Amino acid sequence: MRLSMSMRRGTQEHLDASEENLNTQLTRGPMHGIEQNLETKRSLIMKTNVTNAKSLLVLLSVVALWITLTVLLNSTKIWTAIELPISFHRWNFITKPSWSEAPPRPVVSAAETQLKIKQIMEKLDQLIPPRPFTHINTTTSAAHSTATILNPRDTYCTGNQLDILLEARDHLGRQKEYGGDFLRARMSSPALKAGASGKVTDFNNGTYLVSFTLFWEGQVSLSVLLIHPSEGASALWRARNQGYDRVIFTGQFSSGTTKVNTDCALVLNSSAELCQYLDAEDQEAFYCLKPQHMPCAALVHMHSKNTKVSYLSKQERSLFERSNLGVEILKNFNAISVSKCNQGTVPVKKKCKFGMTSTIPSGHVWKDSWKPVSCSLAPVEMKECLRGKFIYLMGDSTVRQWMEYFKTSIDTLKPVDLHETGKLQHQLAVDLDRNINIQWQKHGYPLIGSISYSVKEIEYIARAIDRTGGEKNTIIVISLGQHFRPFPIDVFIKRVLNVHKAVQRLLLRSPDTLVVIKAENIREMNNDVERFSDFHGYIQYLIIKDIFQDLNVGLIDAWDITIAYGTHDVHPPQNVVGNQINILLNYIC
Repeated sequence: MRLSMSMRRGTQEHLDASEENLNTQLTRGPMHGIEQNLETKRSLIMKTNVTNAKSLLVLLSVVALWITLTVLLNSTKIWTAIELPISFHRWNFITKPSWSEAPPRPVVSAAETQLKIKQIMEKLDQLIPPRPFTHINTTTSAAHSTATILNPRDTYCTGNQLDILLEARDHLGRQKEYGGDFLRARMSSPALKAGASGKVTDFNNGTYLVSFTLFWEGQVSLSVLLIHPSEGASALWRARNQGYDRVIFTGQFSSGTTKVNTDCALVLNSSAELCQYLDAEDQEAFYCLKPQHMPCAALVHMHSKNTKVSYLSKQERSLFERSNLGVEILKNFNAISVSKCNQGTVPVKKKCKFGMTSTIPSGHVWKDSWKPVSCSLAPVEMKECLRGKFIYLMGDSTVRQWMEYFKTSIDTLKPVDLHETGKLQHQLAVDLDRNINIQWQKHGYPLIGSISYSVKEIEYIARAIDRTGGEKNTIIVISLGQHFRPFPIDVFIKRVLNVHKAVQRLLLRSPDTLVVIKAENIREMNNDVERFSDFHGYIQYLIIKDIFQDLNVGLIDAWDITIAYGTHDVHPPQNVVGNQINILLNYIC
């Protein structure tokens, strides 16, 4: 419309200029005949200009029509070229049957991701081969297994390595011919509030080498627990990858005053109409039965419960009775005495910095404080260290503990009400004077919880990372694992690979961003073994370390730390949480 009006104005100005020119010439002519000729010429010019203007208007109308048709025909291409904000395309609500959208910004194709998952699965299957058994008597027995200290000494010195050769035997006293027992080695001095993990080497022939580094002087107790015999570990591995239905989710849909609950899961084998909540970028999906007369977008809350489904045989389940879990192999071992032995000056360790290589064990506890092997943790004044920092804690409740610790440790940190409820609500706390911003958000499905939680703004960690700009004052801490233990391992592998891709993108655009992976904590031994055994957690611990080894990220080895402290609680005490956080503070400052 503006273009047409502008052309009309231009035409009129041209007419006005022609008329003015003619008037000028008429005033200068003295003869009446000439005036008549000029009048005729003026009339002809005006007619010609009016005709030209009409032709121009017709041409403009044709051009406008052509532009309109072009836009209509290509509107899909034009709009798909515009990237919408993440909050708009985070979820695709699709009812069954459905066709998934292609990821808008693929870095690694879905086929490549599936190939990586397959390769990791093949390695794990080799690590955990099938170990069928006909009777519990043929499985590994802690009571019948033997342990021998290699090169025993009357006096041990700090810094020495103490090695124990372990020979696994079954309940009939016969030596095992294969490995795979899930063992946990630990040394401790309760009076000194000291502890450390030991390193276990499996020779895959029924013998193991257990190595302890003697970090401190005093009376030291040694322990090797048979968490699961190899037959039990093999049974857990097979059962885990057999089904998704050991946990069922219930989704609440709300529309006006109407609320409807339906079953939800990572996989729903149902012929009924389904709601598919699809993350288009990474092709991860969660499903709910679609309620009648309600849209899929009406899903607002979720909770879960354990089912009675088990993929273990009755004979296999007997391996996981309380009396068969975490049985001590070294119960007849006496404490050993460790002395300083006048070893001279101990070399001063460098301050712990981001990017240092982790060792096994990665450190020890002394007087209730964590002491890394390869570096020294300096005392850090938390308020000043975090001045001007933005800390994003992403993941499960074990890193939510960090959020609670920050809030209780920094008295100037004020919580911001985000108008959510429940323990899984998004949390934000700020110190305006020091410009400290700390927040925690839960990871995406699966998220196990018997208490209902909001899913109105739930998102996968990869999407949260993608919308983070990042820079030198931005710190991201990621914790994944506990909620994935009851599900087939490929779910966890795919999630970690997708988070890895998101971190890779972040470090490309903002290489100064500090990204830290917090490993899983060990947890209760007798709490629902088929779903939550630490064997599942240990496999995930190996996976996440392997996948992230090629990126410049930090690792807080909570697995090793919680073994050293001897905590058997998914949510360890505050002093353990504080020591985990102190490693982060040393990375930052």
